Amino acid sequence: MALLHQEVEQLQVLQATTTTSGTKVETSVHQAASQLWGMTVSLDSVKATAFLQGSNITTFDSCLGGIQNAIDALNASNSPQATQDISTVATACTQLEGGTALGLVYPYNFPDPDVLLVGSTYYAYSTNAVSGNIQIIQSTDLTHWTVVGNALPHLPSWATAFNTWAPSVAFIGGKYDLYYAVDPTGSPTDCISVATASSPSGPFLDNSASPLQCQPTLGGSIDPDAFINSDGSVYLLWKSGTTGTAKLWGQQLDPSGVTFAAGSNPVSILAPDQGWEAGNIEAPDLVDANGRYLLFYSGNNWKTANYAVGAAACVSPLGPCSDLSTTPVLGSGIGVSGPGGESVFADTSGNFWVAFHGWQPGAVGGSNNRALYIRSLNLTGVPSVGGPP
Repeated sequence: MALLHQEVEQLQVLQATTTTSGTKVETSVHQAASQLWGMTVSLDSVKATAFLQGSNITTFDSCLGGIQNAIDALNASNSPQATQDISTVATACTQLEGGTALGLVYPYNFPDPDVLLVGSTYYAYSTNAVSGNIQIIQSTDLTHWTVVGNALPHLPSWATAFNTWAPSVAFIGGKYDLYYAVDPTGSPTDCISVATASSPSGPFLDNSASPLQCQPTLGGSIDPDAFINSDGSVYLLWKSGTTGTAKLWGQQLDPSGVTFAAGSNPVSILAPDQGWEAGNIEAPDLVDANGRYLLFYSGNNWKTANYAVGAAACVSPLGPCSDLSTTPVLGSGIGVSGPGGESVFADTSGNFWVAFHGWQPGAVGGSNNRALYIRSLNLTGVPSVGGPP
């Protein structure tokens, strides 16, 4: 529903004003709240629209009421309470947007997800939005998710606030390493950095003096993906360039995971060569599927419904890799448009799932939300994504 997207997007703007550390925010919380409610139509009109669309009015009231409570909490400068309020009504808001039958599990803005299983708890990390530099939510059933908070509350001195995205978290060397894309202050080049924590819920600390990887001559480095091989060796994959120059890369990390292995060099493992990619591939995600290296990636323009997920088979973590299909393995369909930013992971029973972000059909691009979806993934043959087409 268009109004719900508008409400949630404005709520995220409000929350961003309370999570900035050491940065002056020009729009106050009170001003933003006033703008929000000045934009909305009356609740009675919204209820009528919801009724005509077959929505449950009680569910609608629950969702909208939670959002209102969050706004009230922000007006009282109580960001933790606001975060709790939207967590409480996440299930109700998810139902309004189509429900979990379509794979939608978290209806708020959660782009570029990465899911990590620790024990019996799933942790999902995401690009900066509601909860700060790197969002983190958790679940024990992959359906009901609650907000943990900001995984990366402080950035290194060289990094620009609110320009952190595409996280990847792995347990390496007895700690948790969080790789993320970031813009260095005063530089046009996108880079990759790494932060560490003793717990998957953070807080992650990045005390680096400079980024881990940048590739300025290739248009910058983004979308890191940490991969732990069956022999214990660790690799980092990422994207360089932009449309027309995009490539996916890999390089071995040292056992600590915070720097590259001595003597190692970046290796190009895949370039766009399929028509649907429109000259751009990104968001690599390497998976060991019963001894087979499968590389999932996103292609095309992320701002459009043409964005989709492809798959390739690789000889090793450093390639070479070749596409498994001339078409995406996951594209726009019932209940979702422009899926991408995928994260493939195994559940507690060893079954594979794919988490990805996507827009609601009819609400693509601009300031619309990219919500979190999770669907089953069949890796017994040529990869195919479960759920609706």
